Amino acid sequence: MTIRIPPDVIDVLLGTRPDDTLDTLRSLRPATREHTQRSFEALFQPVDESHIGLAERYAIAVFVAALHKDVRLTEFYAAGLGDHPALLSAVRSAADAGQAEGPYGSYREAGLQAENQEGLTFQVGTAGRDALGTRLAAALDHAHRLVFHPRDSRPEALEALIAAGWDTDGIVTLSQLIAFLTFQIRVVSGLLTLAETLPLTHPTEASS
Repeated sequence: MTIRIPPDVIDVLLGTRPDDTLDTLRSLRPATREHTQRSFEALFQPVDESHIGLAERYAIAVFVAALHKDVRLTEFYAAGLGDHPALLSAVRSAADAGQAEGPYGSYREAGLQAENQEGLTFQVGTAGRDALGTRLAAALDHAHRLVFHPRDSRPEALEALIAAGWDTDGIVTLSQLIAFLTFQIRVVSGLLTLAETLPLTHPTEASS
């Protein structure tokens, strides 16, 4: 089961109403609003699922949102796995096991080593790997690395994906998906914070 794609998914997530504070804020950046929705549609209404299936996309989305402790987005994407309850349960369990703070990692640039910080290096456990399959488990490992260890990109990480059955196009789409989800989560969180602190201002008033 897939969720029905709304005209603007961020508006749905935010509960935006015409001319309210959130709508006013988003109207200030119409190009960004449009681009974000088109990106969502490209990733979750794909023309080609041969490299990464739709259920895999929703599973990864649930995992990434849960790592960010974003209940709103976690449940939104969980709705896309309504026909896959066992898969959803396994993804939630993996996300619980992967909770961390971050970001962790080591700088390679001279003079920045004092900022290095060690933290959880996550791998889906044996039971989770059995439930998820080797391919999806490797994708969740990769997602956790990008979320919590953004400075620790290594060729071995891509090799692990390839060994698990991912091809180059699939890895590119996977990385795009994780990047988009991280962006979407930050946008929703940021807009909610702004809406709580700013008075309602119409775009024409803001530009005058």
